[in-house]
Amino acid sequence: MTGPRRAIPEEALEFRFFRAGGPGGQNVNKVETAVQLRFDAAGSSLFGEEVRDRLLRLAGSRATKDGVIVITAQRFRTQERNRQDAIERLQDLVERAHERPKPRKATKPTKASKERRLTGKAVRATVKKSRGRVRMDD
Repeated sequence: MTGPRRAIPEEALEFRFFRAGGPGGQNVNKVETAVQLRFDAAGSSLFGEEVRDRLLRLAGSRATKDGVIVITAQRFRTQERNRQDAIERLQDLVERAHERPKPRKATKPTKASKERRLTGKAVRATVKKSRGRVRMDD
């Protein structure tokens, strides 16, 4: 990773805690260790429009129709560690959104690849032609 990490202010993040499934022993049914982080990307002025669009596209199903990114973390047994995990995952998403995709350069097929394609088509045509009805010529 190149360059410094772009910090998202704590005020821009909203946390909700709930009980997580999975391992946890006696605490699993009484301690709210799982974290749901919500970040309003559409309403945030932290990024430019281009970065915001890329961020929402990268978020995919984690983004709501309103442009809020929702990340759920419940891998760890402590609330604080899950909270850090959710922040790190959002941070990684933001880092990837700041990377500009390389523009695709249009290329033409080589002469050899055209020839390979045409010979392949010819071979396939003869195979198909040989499957036709057998005629009895007298």
